[in-house]
Amino acid sequence: MNQSSGMATDSSLPPPPKGFRWTVLVIISLAMFGNYYIYDCISPLADVLTSQLGFTDANIGLLQGIYSTPNIIMVLIGGRIIDHIGTRKSAIIFGALCFLGAGITAATSELYVMAAGRFVFGIGAESLIVAVTVTIAKWFRGKELGFAMGLNLTIARFGSIAALNSPTWAKEFYRDWQLPLLIAVGAGVICIVAALTNAWLERSAAKSYSLGEAGETDKVDFKSLFKFSKSYWFVVALCVVFYSAIFPFQTFAIKFFQYAHGETRETAGFLSSLILVFSMSVGPVFGYLSDRIGRRGLMMMLGSACLLPVYLIMGYTQIPLWMPIAIMGVSFALVPAVMWPSVAYLVKESKLGTAYGLMTAIQNVGLSAFNFIIGGVNTAFAASEVNVVGYRPGMLIFTSLGFFGLLFAFLLRRNEMGPKGHGLETIKIKS
Repeated sequence: MNQSSGMATDSSLPPPPKGFRWTVLVIISLAMFGNYYIYDCISPLADVLTSQLGFTDANIGLLQGIYSTPNIIMVLIGGRIIDHIGTRKSAIIFGALCFLGAGITAATSELYVMAAGRFVFGIGAESLIVAVTVTIAKWFRGKELGFAMGLNLTIARFGSIAALNSPTWAKEFYRDWQLPLLIAVGAGVICIVAALTNAWLERSAAKSYSLGEAGETDKVDFKSLFKFSKSYWFVVALCVVFYSAIFPFQTFAIKFFQYAHGETRETAGFLSSLILVFSMSVGPVFGYLSDRIGRRGLMMMLGSACLLPVYLIMGYTQIPLWMPIAIMGVSFALVPAVMWPSVAYLVKESKLGTAYGLMTAIQNVGLSAFNFIIGGVNTAFAASEVNVVGYRPGMLIFTSLGFFGLLFAFLLRRNEMGPKGHGLETIKIKS
């Protein structure tokens, strides 16, 4: 029995048919669709929460930021839980937590009860992502694994796009603050149904086919933390500031587009989703390019530099919003596509679980902190008023994060160009 996969493997059995494997991929990816929908359901609802419940941006920042708080720890132990009980049971349990968290959030207008729901959702959501990732690794091997992971992420991000555009396709629901959150509860049902269906398919397949074994899930060996190179820590620092400049902005983006630029809720939701559309469109291209030419540090510098003008343009000009959003989308595609694979060059294979687990945990510290910070700053400067001025301090904070991202990417490239480099700038992958 392979504990990390929760399934027996029998080399005498044939491999599963290709069509069956892709069916499983789509089914389990629907759990990610529901997961991402619940995460992004707060942003398009922000102005309704303000007008109907009197929530400030600090309150909205709490609802979004508290999601990341448990993941500072959960991402370090989620892999161990999955190792112990297997992916089938794990996906069901974590999917149920996503549903429960969404239900608690929708049940009452009391801020701290809603925040508790988001906390519960956070406990399940990131660990569900790990369980889904391990599930896909069991079914796909070799060259297909990268494409399978990419397709999974695409389906997941459609959940975000659906949530951000819900003011358009579910416009009537936005007359009351609770109804859009009930749609998110429905997304939680999708998480559970997808996990249950996946478990049934896996049990059925195990009787007839030989399934691949997944690698070890992320575990943290604390003794190894002080042995990582400078380049690794520069990547971690870049990861924290870069994602803190993207996701906390999206928390308030729809309300910002409404109040600072006079857009309707429907148009604002569409504009916010364009960030994901642009990143999904060009992300695979950047990943392919970095494999062929190297220059990963340089590419991360360029991606970080793209953020520098974006928030200043939106905060201080009336240039059409799709232009800075397109630049942000390219940045959001370029940096992650190069940054995450770069860790594999910087850390020994036996320590990758530790490296990725630690990197993700620290990332969640930043996401939690800057959701709280931006919410507080927006409230302090009366960003709830219909003008752009109150949002400018927040825009300056996001710009500073872009600057630090550029700085850490520069330090990474300089270190890699020296005698202690790990090949980020020179290694090319042969076709």
